[in-house]
Amino acid sequence: LLFMHCMNKVFYILFSGSVYVFSHGRANMRVYKHLFGCYTFTDNREKYYMIILGIDPGYAILGWGVVEKTGNRFRDIAHGAVTTHKDMDMPERLEALYDGLREIIEEYRPEVASIEKLYFNTNTTTAINVGQARGVAVLACIKGGVKVAEYTPLEIKQALTGYGRADKKQMQFMVRTMLNLREVPKPDDTADALAAAICHGHSADTRMILK
Repeated sequence: LLFMHCMNKVFYILFSGSVYVFSHGRANMRVYKHLFGCYTFTDNREKYYMIILGIDPGYAILGWGVVEKTGNRFRDIAHGAVTTHKDMDMPERLEALYDGLREIIEEYRPEVASIEKLYFNTNTTTAINVGQARGVAVLACIKGGVKVAEYTPLEIKQALTGYGRADKKQMQFMVRTMLNLREVPKPDDTADALAAAICHGHSADTRMILK
């Protein structure tokens, strides 16, 4: 028996006690078994829920944002920044970042953390210090039982705007729009952290579809 549902561009082919569902324009095929004499169909756009912690690493300001993702919708749960004073020694700053991030993890219980991959610029000292802060952030996540996903700046921009060279204003506009916020989160590090969280939400969708 062949049934074609052209309106939704979904094709159902029934044979041998199984239902094969082909979605036009999608790179996946779902198979549903014949159970108790009747067939049940599940939409590929099934609800998918997760809590994501986005992190923008820095030793003076560490931006963070907790985002809830349900299906293809994102909701801002909380966001902010962990800051350290310039007069603090580096070990003290790292300890403050670690403790602050652990408190956030304990309060919001994210399933996964999304953090930007480190890239080196012309200021080697700054890059090394940011690298230390990033390492502390990753350690805080692992110690808190949170998986860590890493993305390049290009991947994050691509996920939010479809353009890997989007500028900061374009990124902030997309963060505000996708999370339905009244204004762009401040400081900028916080908006960057929320962008990282949204990026992982889109990437998780892709991995689920390709399974």
